[in-house]
Amino acid sequence: MRLQGRRRSTNVDDRRGRAPTRRGLQLGGGGLLLVVVIALLTGQNPLELLSLLGSPQVSLEPGGTTGAAPLDPLENAQAVMISQVLADTEETWEGLFAERGARYEYPTLVLFDDAVQSACGFNSAAVGPFYCPADQRLYIDLGFFRELDRRFQAPGDFAQAYVVAHEVGHHVQNLLGVSDELLRERRRVGRQSANALSVQLELQADCLAGVWGHHAANRRGLLEEGDVEEGLAAAAAIGDDALQRQAGGVVRPESWTHGSSAQRVEWFRRGLREGRPEACDTFG
Repeated sequence: MRLQGRRRSTNVDDRRGRAPTRRGLQLGGGGLLLVVVIALLTGQNPLELLSLLGSPQVSLEPGGTTGAAPLDPLENAQAVMISQVLADTEETWEGLFAERGARYEYPTLVLFDDAVQSACGFNSAAVGPFYCPADQRLYIDLGFFRELDRRFQAPGDFAQAYVVAHEVGHHVQNLLGVSDELLRERRRVGRQSANALSVQLELQADCLAGVWGHHAANRRGLLEEGDVEEGLAAAAAIGDDALQRQAGGVVRPESWTHGSSAQRVEWFRRGLREGRPEACDTFG
């Protein structure tokens, strides 16, 4: 991506350098994405699964400069890049909301190590990047990008930008009332139908990430040759069916919460092509 000299967002809460401790089960570091895989195999919500694993036993202690591990220079470079991507999503969505007579409220991006406390509860990095509607913040442990690169063979800066834009897509859904409507519907239906609704929500966030990518490419020329392929590879790598196969389990569509690799690629590509939020009606 062509980000050199681009503005950085000021809406970044960098909590790295803190040392979360757990007096029970260790989840984090090498356990990244483990809970997600277990949830896919069992059909459970990963956040619910984490709460069952004893989150009340967790304490989060600020490390500061004493006793905290030094920050990885590579992760610092990633943090700069992500703040630039976030700034560009702000520009895109502010413009798109204004065109429709609405006001876009900026989300805050929280960078953390291993585990973090949010308004949605205490969450381990094992759940991967997530968005919390209750505090309008997106949470990312940069270690996820190492997993995306090495374990899932989806490297590249635009692959990482896709992840950020997907979580921003959830923020857009929250502002538009889609998240609240889906939550009410999930409470009304059974588990299998609730999972299907979750898939539709996640695919729409993929499409909205593509809408941002469309404007980043066509209005500001930020994309380079190969960037789109990086994003599509990332979308394919974290499809529910791909995760289930990698975990050595049986592919169980009824347990999916994010959609198959093919579905994620299809909706991300649609957003990239159309550049309009209206093209992202996964519920229709």
